[in-house]
Amino acid sequence: MPLLGAILHSQGCAIERGSDGRHARSDSHPPVTNRFNSNVRTDRTGRCQFFFLPIQFQMKALIFADVVARPGRRALIDSLPILRERYSPDIVMMNAENVAGGISITPELADELFAAGIDVMTSGNHIFDKHEIVAYIERNPRLLRPANYPPGTPGRGFFVGEINGHRIAVINLMGRLFMQTCDDPFRAVEQCLAEIPKDVKTIFVDVHCEATSEKYALGWFLDGRVSAVYGSHTHVPTADERILEKGTAYITDVGMTGSYAGVIGMEREGVIKRFTSHPNPKAGQAKGQLWACAIVVEIDDESGRAKSIERIRHELDGE
Repeated sequence: MPLLGAILHSQGCAIERGSDGRHARSDSHPPVTNRFNSNVRTDRTGRCQFFFLPIQFQMKALIFADVVARPGRRALIDSLPILRERYSPDIVMMNAENVAGGISITPELADELFAAGIDVMTSGNHIFDKHEIVAYIERNPRLLRPANYPPGTPGRGFFVGEINGHRIAVINLMGRLFMQTCDDPFRAVEQCLAEIPKDVKTIFVDVHCEATSEKYALGWFLDGRVSAVYGSHTHVPTADERILEKGTAYITDVGMTGSYAGVIGMEREGVIKRFTSHPNPKAGQAKGQLWACAIVVEIDDESGRAKSIERIRHELDGE
């Protein structure tokens, strides 16, 4: 329940300090514009008589899914300052599944992206394709692997911590349909939720799945229990962002960040050859038509419920 503050004023000006030290001000009787939902009562002259300020604790998360190879890294790093200025996120997350040449991530690239402003990275079925990441993921709790990998797998499947004053949890799941063999994501997420402290209300879940049906089922399964369920892996953004019935933000796939000049980040002629001829060597990375695809989710810190979700496609020049 938001706190309600009121100031009696006779000079047409009301000032209130929010919990974060910011001020909201109303001079004479212009509209009050601030990040809070404010109500102003005026007298017959139109001057502010009472200023009611519901003090709400909200946060914004900027979330990227699969960042694919060098074009994806460039699109991410170049777009971050622009998107930060536009949306003022408190937390920035991404999926590191395809960072290094399209598969996995190296310790050096992980350090580079953390330094660029990424707070937490999730991953998926390619995370251990670079052997050097095994030791790194063991010592860095902000780089996750799917929580439903078998017991004894290096690394962690969820993160709990405080980032920029916000207590959050991030859970990483992988689907089973048309994917590598892994444990049941429904049971795995139940176990994760049981281990997350009850005072942590803001919880994000990356569902790294091939099948849209599996993603939607996980979304409904977690509705009202987590703040956001967002899909990764297919590299194609979907247009179904919504707030589910019990307050969980949902999108089937955020879409990759990288080159859209090819086929899901790969050079198009090489992919076409793989479909039409044999032998069919692996296609190279696509170049050009860079898009940074992401979502911004606004969440009530006290309840953990999503207030809004917005899909982003930021286009960049170059390769």
